[in-house]
Amino acid sequence: MQIDAEAIRQLAKLLEETGLAEIEIAERDSRVRVARAQLPGAYAVAGPPPAPAPAQLAPAEPPAMPAGAAPVAAEHPGALKSPMVGVAWLRPDPGGKPFAQPGEQVSEGQTVLLIEAMKTFNQIKAHRSGTVSRILVADGSPVEYAEVLMLIE
Repeated sequence: MQIDAEAIRQLAKLLEETGLAEIEIAERDSRVRVARAQLPGAYAVAGPPPAPAPAQLAPAEPPAMPAGAAPVAAEHPGALKSPMVGVAWLRPDPGGKPFAQPGEQVSEGQTVLLIEAMKTFNQIKAHRSGTVSRILVADGSPVEYAEVLMLIE
C-alpha cells in the first residue's frame, strides 16, 4: 500500500476546518483513518489494526492487595476515579514508559493514564499533585465509570 502524504495532510486540514474528531476513507484494498489526538494540532494516522502481541491478548491481573488490607474506599481523597467506561492504558504505546508509577511524584493536571472508549484515547489527568501510592488497574484492563484507578497521596 502506498501512502499519499498530501492526501493525509488534506484530511488533517479538513478535520481542523470542520471540527470533526476523525475521518476515514477507503478505496479498493486500502483504508486511511486520520483522527485528532488529545493535543491540539496533533493527528494520528491508522491503517488496519495490528495483530495483538501474545502479551496483549490477556491483560495482566491488577496488583494483589496485601493480606488484611481493606478495599480502597472511593471516598479516599487521593482516589482518582474513571470518568468513563473503557479500557485503561498505562503507557502511551505498547513499548513506552508508563505515564506514572507507584512512588513517583505527579502534578495536578499531568496525564497519568489513557482510557480508550469508542476508538478514542482520552487522557486521564491527576486530580491533585502528590505521590502515586497505588495503581489499581492493569494495562489493557476494562474499567467502569467511577472505578478507582489509582491513589495519589
